[in-house]
Parts: sequence; C-alpha cells; structure tokens
Amino acid sequence: QVHLVESGGGLVQAGGSLGLSCAASGLTFSTYAMGWFRQAPGKEREFVATITMGGASRSYADSVKGRFTISRDNAKNTVYLQMDNLKPEDTAVYYCAASPVGWAPQRGALGYTSWGQGTQVTVSS
Repeated sequence: QVHLVESGGGLVQAGGSLGLSCAASGLTFSTYAMGWFRQAPGKEREFVATITMGGASRSYADSVKGRFTISRDNAKNTVYLQMDNLKPEDTAVYYCAASPVGWAPQRGALGYTSWGQGTQVTVSS
C-alpha cells in the first residue's frame, strides 16, 4: 500500500552533482520522517541522511556532511537528496525510506517501515 519510488540516479564524474527524488504514496507523508540510505557492492546498507516531518531537523552521515542536502516538499509528497562534489566512494544503490516517528531524525534502518526500490548512483574517477 505504501509506495516509495526513487528517481534521478545515473553516472557522473567525480566532483559532479546529482539530484535524487523519492515520490511517496499510500501514507500521510507530512507525518513521516524520511531518510536516505545506500548500499555499495559487498557492503552493508548505511545511513546517508534524514529529515523530520516538517523539515526542521536534518541529520547526515559524516561521510556526506557538507556535500549532500536532504529536503522535502510535503505538498508534492516528495523527498529529495541533492548530492554535490560526488566521490567514487559514493557509488551505491540509494534507497529512500519512511519512518512513522515523524519528529525524530533517525539514523538507524530499523526505525523505517517502508522502503523504495533503489536507484543506482555511479561516480567515476
């Protein structure tokens, strides 16, 4: 019933930028915190960024802080991840996720109840 659909992934050179979008349906979007996670080949899924239901609080992994920006548009039921100054180590499948604890900028995957299908981001050196 809950559907999260990522888009915007692709191939980019190191130092370039990409913007990801995640369109949500089947939930009261404005009451959910949203997060981005990523998984590189052979590695565990890791936290990237999260934003609370009103957008007032954001949290980022140290590896992306200062380079990535998470935002949301509750009128469009969409969360975004703007990725600047990309590095080869950013290469991964990126997933968006929804948490019913809308006030909490959770960093742990267990706090999220719905997940998108993922979109591939590849950064070449």
